Amino acid sequence: MAAVKPGFRGSMTWLHDWSGLIVGWLLFVIALAGALSVFRSEIGNWMRPEARCCAVGSVEAGSAAVDWLSRHAARSPAWYIQPADARSATSYAVWTASDGSYAQKWLDPRTGSPATVRDTLGGDFFYRLHFELEMPFPWGRMLAGAAAIAMLLAVITGIVAHRRFFVDFFTFRAGKGQRSWLDAHNLLAVTALPFHLMIAFTGALTLANLIMPWGALSIYHGDMEAIRKDLYPAAVDRPAKGVPAPLAPIGPMLRAAERHFGGGIAQIAVLNPGDAAAVVSVTSAEDSRIGIQRQNISFDGVTGRPIAVHDEKRPALRTFNFLYALHTARFGELATRWLYFLCGLMLTALIGAGLILWTEKRRARRRGFGFALVERLNIGFVAGTPLAFAAFMVANRLLPFGLPERAAAEVRAMFWLWGAVLLYALFRPARRAWREVLAAAAAMCAAIPLADLLAGTGRLDGLHIATAIVALGLAAGFARAAAHKTVTA
Repeated sequence: MAAVKPGFRGSMTWLHDWSGLIVGWLLFVIALAGALSVFRSEIGNWMRPEARCCAVGSVEAGSAAVDWLSRHAARSPAWYIQPADARSATSYAVWTASDGSYAQKWLDPRTGSPATVRDTLGGDFFYRLHFELEMPFPWGRMLAGAAAIAMLLAVITGIVAHRRFFVDFFTFRAGKGQRSWLDAHNLLAVTALPFHLMIAFTGALTLANLIMPWGALSIYHGDMEAIRKDLYPAAVDRPAKGVPAPLAPIGPMLRAAERHFGGGIAQIAVLNPGDAAAVVSVTSAEDSRIGIQRQNISFDGVTGRPIAVHDEKRPALRTFNFLYALHTARFGELATRWLYFLCGLMLTALIGAGLILWTEKRRARRRGFGFALVERLNIGFVAGTPLAFAAFMVANRLLPFGLPERAAAEVRAMFWLWGAVLLYALFRPARRAWREVLAAAAAMCAAIPLADLLAGTGRLDGLHIATAIVALGLAAGFARAAAHKTVTA
């Protein structure tokens, strides 16, 4: 490890370099998955082409889902439903099966019956990967939170270490090797600096209780149930009585909730369905306000009478909700989501340029095992991550429709290919590996709309034209980078 440079700015530069390198590969994956998560619902619709969006409100979609569950999951102790909305073509239902496992179905919002759609995680895969990293709870979230703290440290130390902050905003010298990578890194950092600071701080904040749980545990003396009750005062959780009783019509309860919310419904939870102690809890959807004003109403499932209402007005939680909404951009319309997506891609490119710059600065004087390992990991992550993500979407079109555990097969195809790329980068000369993996990523991106058409699910409409333009643009960019000597000079 290089010695710390003298002076405050020198020490900040050293800290920036090494904090960015240690978590850089993980942050690259998190940033790219987060950028794609902005269009989580739209990616889900694309990956379930059999479903078509229809003008059905959340009350109608929720009522239809409850009717179907009443007939096909009547013995389950709880149902959880996310009704379809303007962005999601299907409703999503989860319930406890007879063997104790969780069952899930995508439901037609008009009839409530299971929609005939392919089994896929869709955009939820990128959303979960962004903060859970395909790891069991809570380890993935804790690792993502630690990476967010490291990213915040790297951004702040980068600002301190930056000598020509505003001059570099207008500076980019192409074809100059290390100088070009530094210019690209600086330009990407300065252009979207407010976004980078905001996303790092809010990302660390949303997972802070997992990383530093001692405050809440100390105040509540380890009573997790008391913590949950304080966070969700309207969540009524009463034990089943064992006395059969029909569930009251769900429609009037959902309409009453909508009138109280002044907007849509995000989630419906039915506890103890078919029992005298049944409870229907309804949670409001996000609206156009930045601060998510979460509201909850619980109804007695047998009488339909409201038994608990909560509109969040506590300053601390409203502040947290505001910062959480800034991170997720769920409040935004289409233009805002595109802005977040583009800034997310800039953050991903910033991290990638920083990782490559680390090796370019040391290429002439240091070629030991550590340097070789970093360079190979750069190939596997900077070039391999877009390749793997594109392969996930191509697999959605090429795998057989009725394949058992099809959703898991899509994920396995992505990770197997990703692992193969990492092994390939370890044993292939770096210059050739960069070009070959980037060329493969370019081809895989271009294959997304092509596989769509070959599978017979593509339609010549605005969405598919936009998909083709973006994919081909990425392919052209990767191909140009693959041919450029500064990647491996």
